[in-house]
Order: sequence, then C-alpha cells, then structure tokens
Amino acid sequence: RLHPTLPYTPILALGTMNRMVMRPPCSVSASLSRLPSLSLSRSISSSSFSPSRQPVIVSAVRTPIGSFGGCLSSLKGPELGSIAIRGAIEKAGIPPEYVQEAIMGNVCSAGVGQAPARQAALGAGMAQSSIATTVNKVCASGMKATALAAMGVMLGQSDVCIAGGFESMSNIPFLLDKARFSGYRYGNGRLIDGLIHDGLWDPYGDHHMGVCAEKCAKDYGISRAEMDAHTMESYRRCKDAMANGYFKNEIIPVSIMSKKGETIITEDEEPNKIKPEKISMLKPAFKPGDEGTVTAANSSSINDGGAALLIMSLARAQELRLTPLARILSFADAEQAPIDFTTAPAIAIPKALKLAGLSTDNVDLWEINQAFSVVALANQRLLDIDPSKVDICGGAVVLGHPIGCSGARIITTLLHNMIRKGKAVGAAGICNGGGGASAIVIEQM
Repeated sequence: RLHPTLPYTPILALGTMNRMVMRPPCSVSASLSRLPSLSLSRSISSSSFSPSRQPVIVSAVRTPIGSFGGCLSSLKGPELGSIAIRGAIEKAGIPPEYVQEAIMGNVCSAGVGQAPARQAALGAGMAQSSIATTVNKVCASGMKATALAAMGVMLGQSDVCIAGGFESMSNIPFLLDKARFSGYRYGNGRLIDGLIHDGLWDPYGDHHMGVCAEKCAKDYGISRAEMDAHTMESYRRCKDAMANGYFKNEIIPVSIMSKKGETIITEDEEPNKIKPEKISMLKPAFKPGDEGTVTAANSSSINDGGAALLIMSLARAQELRLTPLARILSFADAEQAPIDFTTAPAIAIPKALKLAGLSTDNVDLWEINQAFSVVALANQRLLDIDPSKVDICGGAVVLGHPIGCSGARIITTLLHNMIRKGKAVGAAGICNGGGGASAIVIEQM
C-alpha cells in the first residue's frame, strides 16, 4: 500500500520487465540490499533476462571503406551513417518507422553539426519520434553503441534499434583553439589538426597512439619482422576475400554524384593502394632509426566509412516473421593504464566470455581490431588463441580504420564470416584510447 505522505519512485525490477515496483524512499544501503545482486563491472549477459527480450541481430551492413581524401571524402560522417542505417533497414525488409532508436558511434564530431546520430537517423528515413544517441568511446564507439542497443532491448526500453558508427576522417577540420577569446591580435597562431588531437593523440602521456604501440612491442618482445609478416598475411587474406566476393553480403554500394555523373562505390579502397613489396622498406613512424618498429604499413590507416546493425528483441523479430542472423550472448568493457590500451582486449574478451558461460575454446572465429599489427599479435598471444581463426578476411592495417565505425564494422564482418563458414560462436574485441576496450560474443541462429 502507498504511504499517504511519502513520495514514491518507480524502480524497475530486473527479471520482471512488465511491471513497476513502488517503494518508499530509504537509505542507499537499504535500497541496494533489496535489489538483485548485480556486478558493478561494465559487463552484461543476455542469458539472465527473459528469452523474449533476448537481443538478436537481424541485419548487419557496412559501407565500403574509403581512403583518406579518397572516394568517400565528399560525404560527411552523418551521411555515411545514414547510408549504413538505410542499408540495414532495407536488408531486413521493414519500414524505417518501425525502428525506435539509433545509437551510433562517432569520435571526431567537430564541424559535423548537432547530434550526429540524429542526423544519420533522420537522413535514413527514421521517424521524427525515434530516439538518437551519439557514442564516443574512441575506436570502440561502434561496439559500445551495439552493446547499449542490446542493453536497451534486454531492459524493455526498445524493441527495434539501430546500432553502429561512422567516421569521415577526411572531413575532420583543423582547429583554432585561441581564436574565440584570447584572439590573434598580433603575431602567429597555432592551427590544431582535429584528426590527430581528438582521434589519435594520447592526452595522458601527450603523445601519439603509435608510441603506445611501440611500448607494447617492447613489452611483449614483438619484432618489426613479426609485425610486417602479420601485415602481409592480413593483406593476403583481404585480397583473397575481395577476389572471392566474401565481403559482398556485408557491403552496401555507395552512390557518389559529381560533375562527371554518378559513381557507384562497391569495394574497399585501401587494399588496392597497398604496395606489399614496400612494407618492409618503410621507416618507423613514431621512434627514430633502429629503435622504432611501428610503421605506416603495420599501423591502421586513416579512413572513411559507416556500419549499422539492426537489433531487435527475439519476440519482436518473431512477431515480424523475420529470421535473425545471430543472438548477442554478452558484452563487456575493460580499462587499464592509458599507455597500455593496446592489450585491453585481452581483459575485456575473457569478461564477455565468462558472462556467456564460454571459454576461448568455444569460439569458432575471432575479430580483434588491428589498430596496429602489434595489437593483434599481443592479444592473440595473451588469449592463447589460434591466429588462423582471427581476422580471417584481413583487418584494419589493410582495410582501414574509420575510428567511429570500426567497432560495428568488425562485428558485421565477424557475423558474415560465421554465416559463410557455418560457424556457431564468434567473439570480437577492440581497444580504445584511454586504456580501454570493448568485447562482444555472438551466436549464429
């Protein structure tokens, strides 16, 4: 019975999604003692929720990845997001007004305009009443967006949600940080590259992220030769995938209009620009001479692209008579020292696997984002997993790394590889600046 004088706050009781429990105010400790026992870690599994609220992936697509200043550079980030969202909705064959929410990653938002995810959602034809949220978890933004969408479905906040990410690194502006109030009344000013400053620079150690990759190589004894060999293998896998049409089901064509007419972009641009014979000849990018091991070749490139996944509750998918591609079993985040962000996936992935009740032995295919070749090599070693099952169609050191997009891109690629190879369980992990990583575990349906 309601107390006649005290205010009441509705508390959502987990496991009873269809009702609200009314409780009088009380101390924090007393409140917590009445709630279900929850882990305070940034991780969650769908197995503890009602089966009807299980999050499933109905479609997963991406744009081709464009080179820096390349074929997609005429499109702003939200436009790439709109193309990906529209492609995911059309693949599922549902009206765009059925989608209640869009959660999209975007890292470098300066100059993009208000609410980038909202721009992308409305540009894709979603309803004015749909909710939109932009996520910035640096390189893990697209994966975190996917986890948040799944969480919303599990909690009953939405039944149909778009998740993903986008980035036009070609269009990130330069910044004048002193121009507004200090002014440039006399003398020279400093022009800041927003791409480096907001996307590729460690503000804690005040150095490029590549310096962190160099530390990782030293910590784990990974040589320049090993990194270059990994890059070459990623190139071989990627070119093989392109030649055999393995990306065909995940890539949606992008139409570019110019004075010369319409151009349809159907494949990734970066792999065709790589000259494998020069990989071992490049100078180190972040440390001088023999001291350096990380080069432009064994690092991911600067790119443009978008990716989107349509996520629903299992009940809603069944109601719409749709066949889900996969169920999301679990997801997790991890953090450590910012300079050691490179190996954070080796913490986040086991957390996600534990929540799913699985071990590395249960995983058929892996995607570990190749921010640098040393990242993939170090995490494979730490997780003790078979390299032949990791990034089987190549990765970011060849395909490219549009930072707000990549977390969703690797889930998309993982899922389509699982379908093509007939594999049951896949796991993906991606590191992010600040010392973090996100991970997700999916199962083909």
